[in-house]
Amino acid sequence: MANISKRLSTNVEGDFFVDSTCIDCDTCRQLAPATFMEESDYSVVFNQPESAQEEFAAYQALIACPVGSIGTVKKNSQVFAEAQASFPLHLEDNVYYVGFNSEKSFGAHSYFIQHPEGNWLVDSPRYLKHLIQAFEKKGGIRYIFLSHEDDVADAGRYAKTFGATRIIHQADAVAIPDAEWIVGGEEAIHPEPKFTLIPVPGHTAGSMALLYNHCFLFSGDHLWWDRDLERLETPHMLVWDDTHLKQSITKLLDHSFEWVLPGHGERIHIHRHHMKKAIEELAQRRWGS
Repeated sequence: MANISKRLSTNVEGDFFVDSTCIDCDTCRQLAPATFMEESDYSVVFNQPESAQEEFAAYQALIACPVGSIGTVKKNSQVFAEAQASFPLHLEDNVYYVGFNSEKSFGAHSYFIQHPEGNWLVDSPRYLKHLIQAFEKKGGIRYIFLSHEDDVADAGRYAKTFGATRIIHQADAVAIPDAEWIVGGEEAIHPEPKFTLIPVPGHTAGSMALLYNHCFLFSGDHLWWDRDLERLETPHMLVWDDTHLKQSITKLLDHSFEWVLPGHGERIHIHRHHMKKAIEELAQRRWGS
């Protein structure tokens, strides 16, 4: 829970605040951009909610915060409950943003795909009763896709609860050596119709992306949208191998998709033609090719 005695002085006055435990993971700024912004390596409240919609979004951010650094002077219990019930948050078709980001993965996003042949959890949120019940109502979890070693979080607990198969690449399997399915090599794999596992080494040796229905790319920490520069970005720091990263970015040009759903960074939905152009521009900007 946020501590008002640790309230950052850079917050504007009012009900919502961020305290000094913030890890600057960007979760709140994505969910409630009208309320939160980045200031000196923290998220802060730059504008108190001015409408019911903005208040609802601010409570979603409070709930999703991985370290509980967002608080209110006076809690609106009804809006809090409604915001909590909104997770997993529907994005499009049968794809959801889970929320309840985990500190164990530095606040990385996780996603849920509801599918008649078995549901998929992409990376892991916190292990919570609310999510267990939500997943049960949607038919449980068959697969847990782990994009890389950093975002495993509570995958083991969810796998045990639902009898799910955890998928991770061999090069990152040290993070979860008892995974039920350890992927090898760098070639794309098609475990089921509409699902493609794409090894994309670079950020880590075992980074993978998951492409669903030729539309949704779950990219881990490999690729994301920069909201300020309005372009795709890929890691510049904490890169295992830059040559592999370049090859992995180029590899994505062989696939068609409209969504990038990252572990960190902004998600984006644009026409697949513009997506391909954005990837080409990223490669040119970063490596001159």
